[in-house]
Amino acid sequence: MKTAFRLLLVSLLFIGTASLVKAQSAEVTHNTWTSGTAMPTAVKMSMTGVLKKQIYVVGGVTSSAIVADTQVYNPVTNSWSTAAMLPVATFDGTAAVVNNILYVIGGTQDGTSATNAVWAYNPKTKTWSSVAAMPTARFGLNAAVEDNIIYVLGGGNASGILTTVESYNPATNTWTEEAPLPFVNSGSAVGLLGTTIVDAGGYTGAGGNTGDTEGYSAAKNTWTSLTSDPTARALPCYGTAKGSLFVAGGAVDSGNAISTNESFKLTKNKWATLAAMPQAVTDAGSAVYKNVLYCIGGGSFTVQFNGTVYNNVQIYQP
Repeated sequence: MKTAFRLLLVSLLFIGTASLVKAQSAEVTHNTWTSGTAMPTAVKMSMTGVLKKQIYVVGGVTSSAIVADTQVYNPVTNSWSTAAMLPVATFDGTAAVVNNILYVIGGTQDGTSATNAVWAYNPKTKTWSSVAAMPTARFGLNAAVEDNIIYVLGGGNASGILTTVESYNPATNTWTEEAPLPFVNSGSAVGLLGTTIVDAGGYTGAGGNTGDTEGYSAAKNTWTSLTSDPTARALPCYGTAKGSLFVAGGAVDSGNAISTNESFKLTKNKWATLAAMPQAVTDAGSAVYKNVLYCIGGGSFTVQFNGTVYNNVQIYQP
């Protein structure tokens, strides 16, 4: 009887200890930065997307070359692998995921002229294929997905900085022209909050960087002015999580990287200042996985082949 009681007591103590350990391991420290395993090849101006619980970092530039590499980061194992290379070395485009297909859109293949190429990566076949080209060739553009439609905003080409907004429907492989941005813009932070696509900051050409923030309703095909970001910048790391758009780093008008980290909540139409990035960086790859922001690579200066190119993975827990 005593033996049975002791076994029961030990069992209860073990369960209690296990529960405590589990609870402690589940604790999350908010508004903090940590680091992940460094990427194999340091790049900036890459195109990124979350596909099958992994972050794909496609193309970009190193300190001396334009690359077609597809580097894949696993947030769970904190490890890197590779996937099929992009058919053409490209940087400064954008990417989006719809129905487990990764789309890489636009950018530049030579550092001078814009491309309108659109590539689709299928993780089942592990191959890239060409789909309908974007009507307007451009680099420095950004994209957001609403109701399985990819909306591509702004950017620039030989004509200058653009207001162009075009949408791509993967189901029909067709493009549609949408209501333009209220002002020319390139290198902004873009994210979906509810049913509103928020476009914050960016570069306006002669006007320099701006903190101007606008909201787009796909249903109405209209833009609405929102509260401006206190920090005028372009080319930040960004993503939406927990009902906010997070904007970290980027560059000021001089082209130098900053570490400022802020968030915008649409329901309050308000910006908040958060913990700064450990490493000031511009042109980093951006991704959100399980409400955590990943800022991958990037550089100290905006222009390709200038400044330091980083291979670090900076992870922000809202």
